[in-house]
Amino acid sequence: MTESTPTPTAEPIVVQPAVEQSPAVPPAAVQGRSPRTGAPVGDPVAGSTEADVDRVVAAARAAAPGWAGRSGPERAEVLEAVADALDAARAELVAVADAETALGEVRLTGEVARTSGQLRMFAGLLRDGAHVGAVLSPADPALGRPDVRRMLHPIGVVAVFAASNFPFAFSVAGGDTASAWAAGCPVVVKAHEAHPATSLAVTRVVRTALTAAGVSEDLLGLVVGRAAGGPLVTHPGIAAVGFTGSLAGGRALFDLAAGRPDPIPFFGELGSVNPVVVLPGAAAERAEELAAGYLGSLTLGTGQFCTNPGLLFVPEATELLDAIATHARTATGGPMLSERIRDAYEDGTSAHAGRELARGTAAEGAWSVAPVVWHVDLAEFVAHAAELTEETFGPAGLVVTYADEDALLAALDRLPGSLTGSVHTVEADHPLAARVGAALRPRVGRLIHNGWPTGVAVCWAMHHGGPWPATTAPGHTSVGGTALERWLVPTAYQDWPDALLPAELRDANPLGVPRRTQP
Repeated sequence: MTESTPTPTAEPIVVQPAVEQSPAVPPAAVQGRSPRTGAPVGDPVAGSTEADVDRVVAAARAAAPGWAGRSGPERAEVLEAVADALDAARAELVAVADAETALGEVRLTGEVARTSGQLRMFAGLLRDGAHVGAVLSPADPALGRPDVRRMLHPIGVVAVFAASNFPFAFSVAGGDTASAWAAGCPVVVKAHEAHPATSLAVTRVVRTALTAAGVSEDLLGLVVGRAAGGPLVTHPGIAAVGFTGSLAGGRALFDLAAGRPDPIPFFGELGSVNPVVVLPGAAAERAEELAAGYLGSLTLGTGQFCTNPGLLFVPEATELLDAIATHARTATGGPMLSERIRDAYEDGTSAHAGRELARGTAAEGAWSVAPVVWHVDLAEFVAHAAELTEETFGPAGLVVTYADEDALLAALDRLPGSLTGSVHTVEADHPLAARVGAALRPRVGRLIHNGWPTGVAVCWAMHHGGPWPATTAPGHTSVGGTALERWLVPTAYQDWPDALLPAELRDANPLGVPRRTQP
């Protein structure tokens, strides 16, 4: 893909400025740039004004009743139609995204497939029907109990903040959007500044598919520019927010959501160091394999994954540390997604408190960076845990060597919340592995055995969440079947006539949804 490859430049009506209401100083336009060269890609995209935000949210609210009123199977058909449209436009979308992100055709082609796959997964959940959480407690005159029936309903219009590192799977039509649609909620997306042309291209494909499927195109709205973020979160028409991004940016928006006159839920994925613990038997038997696997995971996608293994605990007096250093020296880093992200990585790696164990090389490219691995012993780590557990976004990791198992367990007790925790073992390590797993479990959302954290399976059982600062709501996930629970709220119906109840709660259960009934 070269910079001469054409990219779509026409803007959808959802981001056109309302001239009569625009401020004296319009928001800055957003310009996509190539991470390979730093040169502009495509035309600048107009930043959305507060009037634009208001208009897009109003359109989404108008579309909400019709969408919420559709049954699960009816919504499933629409989600599948959008998935088909994305697959059909894959070549066009990948070309645009590669110009703006330099993530490569192979990675981006797979990401489009993941995006359409998420939509189809939620379609399957909608046909299953269990997502409504139907519970029936029939009247019991002997106990003086009325007839009470409970189910979940859509919360309203959801604001979604697109992520920099997944221009498809965590962006305009990504997991937050797909799960909100499945729950029955329209979505307004704040496009990420790193890939505005990609966001516009996906928006056009999706809105066209929605119209063709017989529903309102305003189930998806788009706003552009940093200035639009705050007004979107505080808009009275927004009922909940999904965010994937930096700790600082997410915390600022989280505080805005909590500080509204009517506080709303904010489901943010913010930062994670994803600790990996190698136990003594595994280190002795599989040193070369583990070193190669660690560097492969650390540098995958230039380390720009929320599940990057930023913290690795290994035993002292093994060959593993030397093997890690050898692999790190031969590792090559690629371009970061934006100049801002590149600068933050360079600042973070230059100021790190650990001793540098090994450094790789940066590939050619305007925003390319070199992988780097630091090293401290366990006592140093414990003494400086607050500083050494801060996430460095990119191909950088800290190796902590330990000699005492009890001291290791005590150190794990001081870790901040993360999305994942991994343990590498052989059978002889299993007694210790059970203790390490028990120490990690309260601090992570996913426990991995003999694997690396990069890569999140899109399936019904996946949990992609964790305690602060990994997320703002550790009981919820942004990947997997239960992701739609973020956008649902319960209503209990007491003594309502059967004919007036939602279909899911009627005696005949015409939709055949799974229900729990109190004896």
